[in-house]
Amino acid sequence: MTNYPLTELPETPATSVPRIAELARNTAETQVSVRVNLDGTGESRLHTGIGFFDHMLDQIARHGLIDLDIDAEGDLHIDGHHTVEDVGITLGQAVHKAIGDKKGIRRYGHAYVPLDEALSRVVIDFSGRPGLVMDVKFSSGMIGTFDSQLVHEFFQGFVNHAFVTLHIDNLKGVNAHHQVETIFKAFGRALRAAIELDARALGSIPSTKGSL
Repeated sequence: MTNYPLTELPETPATSVPRIAELARNTAETQVSVRVNLDGTGESRLHTGIGFFDHMLDQIARHGLIDLDIDAEGDLHIDGHHTVEDVGITLGQAVHKAIGDKKGIRRYGHAYVPLDEALSRVVIDFSGRPGLVMDVKFSSGMIGTFDSQLVHEFFQGFVNHAFVTLHIDNLKGVNAHHQVETIFKAFGRALRAAIELDARALGSIPSTKGSL
């Protein structure tokens, strides 16, 4: 067993293969392009036409330490549903592509994040099996012009195409803005933990099946 001095803990190893992906999704309702770097520094360039949504995506980049470029043009004259859902789908596809065969990743991640009176917990598993369990009772249906129901649509699109299992629980909250923001921040933190490379398991798949 290696004994490390308290001031010299091993660093998370860098991957030799850049975990970067670029994808576009074009439909009659939206045109979405996403570029993601899973080993970034938290930089983002976001243009969805929905200010509050851009603010939430920035939380994913900043707290997930991933670089995120997203451009979206959608039928906002109807509402934000198609734009938010299709960004979730395309981001999920990009993450799935960037993470590759999942060798050496920690696979699981979780985070609790507070914001004033609100507290949320997010747990993620890069299981290869899409699944979303979301227990959130928003205190308001609208946050400015953003429909709080679209939070579920975003994460449903993401898990279906990133092939992850995701549990989201808002444990406390009175202000809907705070509720949503704690969810996105916790998601970013959980994502960061799950995609980190484990120095003790480099080259191995984190599953007894041998594949994910």
